[in-house]
Amino acid sequence: MKKFFDKFLSEKFREQTERIIVGIAIVSYLVHLLLIFLVNQDIIHIASKLTKNPISAVYTPFSFILVYEVFLLVFYLPSSTSKYIGKQYEIITLIVIRRLFKDIGHIELSSGWFRLENDLQFIYDVITTLILFFLIQLFYKKIRKQDNAETSRTPKEKVKIGKFIKLKKVIATALIPVLIVLALYSFINWFIASMQDNESHINSFKNINNIFFEDFFMLLIIIDVLLLLFSFFHSDRFHQIIRNSGFVISTMLIKLSFSMEGLVNNVLIVGAVLFGLFILIIHNSYKNSTIPDH
Repeated sequence: MKKFFDKFLSEKFREQTERIIVGIAIVSYLVHLLLIFLVNQDIIHIASKLTKNPISAVYTPFSFILVYEVFLLVFYLPSSTSKYIGKQYEIITLIVIRRLFKDIGHIELSSGWFRLENDLQFIYDVITTLILFFLIQLFYKKIRKQDNAETSRTPKEKVKIGKFIKLKKVIATALIPVLIVLALYSFINWFIASMQDNESHINSFKNINNIFFEDFFMLLIIIDVLLLLFSFFHSDRFHQIIRNSGFVISTMLIKLSFSMEGLVNNVLIVGAVLFGLFILIIHNSYKNSTIPDH
């Protein structure tokens, strides 16, 4: 069983997966460009905004890059809770960037720029991307400081943490087929809905950016809560409980952002990452202080 876990969570498997996904991303980009060319030449007819402008073709390879980021999240799950949360922040940032590539081809350059919904959303997303990039940089800096300040653990603590890591390996390995099934299910549902004339089906998939990832973050919430509960077996320190609980709340805010549109969506995403960053800063400060754990 250990060999099975180590195979799917090894550096070799990660590198192989990276090469495969990068290859698929390149091919998908070229295929998307070809479809746009055929649509513009009236050779084929596809009623989609993603086939109007060549810039929109970047949306497709970015989708596969996001798939790889999802795999990396699973890959880092057993090693570090903070890095695992950091990967969630990277994923939501890439979703915002992908949304930019989807909508950039539909910007209307006019004197009424600030009155057009699509143009305003583009501005929100650009500003949000810059803020998220900066916050994630700060988040990883705090993780490095936390790792450097790690104190030596007792043999008893090492045994407990070792068991917890084994549990996370089991969860991470089980996640891989679950995510594959979820991705296929989401894509098939979207494809069927897009082929039908039923307006209710189409409206249910109106925002293509949410496909798979809305359910994915719901799954992450379930996993985060499970990890929070199991973490009590190896530590009941107050600052760690608050940190892990805060990370769950941060994931919930990201999940909630998928049900919102416009500026509220962006505020929730930035708020989620900002909340996680402050939780980590306070956790590190509390850990390095002289305040007793019990």
